[in-house]
Amino acid sequence: MTSRTKRNLRLTAKWALYLVILLVALTGQTTPGFLTIGQVRPIFILPVCLAVAVYEGEYAGAFFGAVGGLLWDYAAGRVAGLRALGLMAVCFAAAILVQLYLRTNAMNFILVSGCACLLITGVDFLFYYLMPGYAGAAQRYFGVVLPMTVFTAALSPLALAAVRGVWRRMNPED
Repeated sequence: MTSRTKRNLRLTAKWALYLVILLVALTGQTTPGFLTIGQVRPIFILPVCLAVAVYEGEYAGAFFGAVGGLLWDYAAGRVAGLRALGLMAVCFAAAILVQLYLRTNAMNFILVSGCACLLITGVDFLFYYLMPGYAGAAQRYFGVVLPMTVFTAALSPLALAAVRGVWRRMNPED
C-alpha cells in the first residue's frame, strides 16, 4: 500500500475508535443505575469530547464536541442544539487552553473537565430549572448539579486514558 493510503486508513480507524469510545460513554451515561450514587450520576460524554479536543486540536475537537452534544441532547430527550453548542464551545476553549497554558496530565484534565462540566450543567440548570421557576431549584443545584460535577471530574481521567491510548496507537512517531 502507498503511504497516502496507509495514512488515510489510519486516520479513518482513529476517528472510528473515537466514535466507539463516544458511543460506549453514551451507553454508560444512559444505562439506568450505572454508577449512580443517590440521585447523582456522572456525565461520560463530556470528558470524552474534551479528551479528543485536547489531543486532536481545537477545530477537530469542536466538531467532535458538537457531535457528542447532539448525541447527548438526543439521549436526554432535550431540544437538540443547546448541549451541542455548549460542548462545541467548551471543547474549542479547552483545546486552546491546554495548547497554550497547561500540560496534558490527569490533574489538569480533572480541572478542565470539572470547570467544563460546571459550565454545561449550570447552563442546563439555568434554562430547565431556574428560569421556569421550579420549587426547590437551589436544593437541586446543591444536591445534584454540584455533586455531578465532582463525580464527573473524578472519573474524567478514564476518558483521557482511553483517548490517549487511541491517539498514541494511531499517530506514528515522525
